[in-house]
Amino acid sequence: MKTIIHHDDSIMQVKVPLPFPLRWINSYVIKGNHGYTVIDPGIHTAEAEQVWDEVMQEIGAGYTDIEQIVLTHHHPDHYGMSGWIRERSGAAIYMSKSAWKQAKLLWGNGQPLSSAILALFRHHGMDEHTLSGMLIHLQSFVAQVSPQPVREDIRFLQSGEVHPLGNRKYELLDTPGHAHGHLSFFDRGSGVIFCGDQVLPQITPNVSLIPGIDPDPLKSYLESLDMLRTLPAEQAYPGHRNPFQAFNPRVEEIMAHHQERLQAMVSMIESEASMHAFRLCRKLFGERLSLHQLRFALSETIAHLIYLENQEKLVGTLAEGVVYYSVK
Repeated sequence: MKTIIHHDDSIMQVKVPLPFPLRWINSYVIKGNHGYTVIDPGIHTAEAEQVWDEVMQEIGAGYTDIEQIVLTHHHPDHYGMSGWIRERSGAAIYMSKSAWKQAKLLWGNGQPLSSAILALFRHHGMDEHTLSGMLIHLQSFVAQVSPQPVREDIRFLQSGEVHPLGNRKYELLDTPGHAHGHLSFFDRGSGVIFCGDQVLPQITPNVSLIPGIDPDPLKSYLESLDMLRTLPAEQAYPGHRNPFQAFNPRVEEIMAHHQERLQAMVSMIESEASMHAFRLCRKLFGERLSLHQLRFALSETIAHLIYLENQEKLVGTLAEGVVYYSVK
């Protein structure tokens, strides 16, 4: 796998390795008159450190030539190396306020979101044995996002603003669903969009319910896709897989996928009269998922069920602390 790919005179794609099946995350290095912008530098591993040393050598620059670190969202494969690069560059880290808040809840003192996520999974039918393994899994991410930046390192971005990446100014678009506070960066002049994990080629972005953050993330996601499909985007730089050009058709495909998934869920539940999310997740995604995959699969299943309940297609009934869904 070629790690560093130059797309034009100013944009470089860096494939930062990941310790799970996605294999790599795309970071982007953008050259400007006053230094370099790094977008989504990856998860913190020894391999990632080596990749970034190679990048700096290839472009003939030092870490202090990095003028800013920009994050589309807070997930560890995007956020994890930001503190490490900040220590070497002194560059400020730009992200949304919601993304920063969630990073602190997930990996700050006491990891308060971990217990809330486990309670959510228990409420939706996950067994205690699997829950105990899930806690260890959630705790394992702390090392992969450390050293974490402190508040003084952060500059908050807001949708509707314009922000420079290299020598171009990009519109900041609020694109929630995959992650609350997810930002996409669009330049109307060139048609270039840095879309993070909001729109991916070949694979569909995960849409997860996270306790206390967005009560209906699939609704948020579909609404943001409805906005994105109207953009005159010509070249998309995503967080995973390779940059692509057919942006608007891909948005349409992802929207259709979720409608098909929703219909399939209703049919599965109807076949058994009622079902909790954990059983439905196993029926949809199989029994051989790793804990990492299972966390995403169950969170996404719950997000779809909440959407269907809010659309009055399903009704949830509580029995012995677990919610069971049936067709209304």
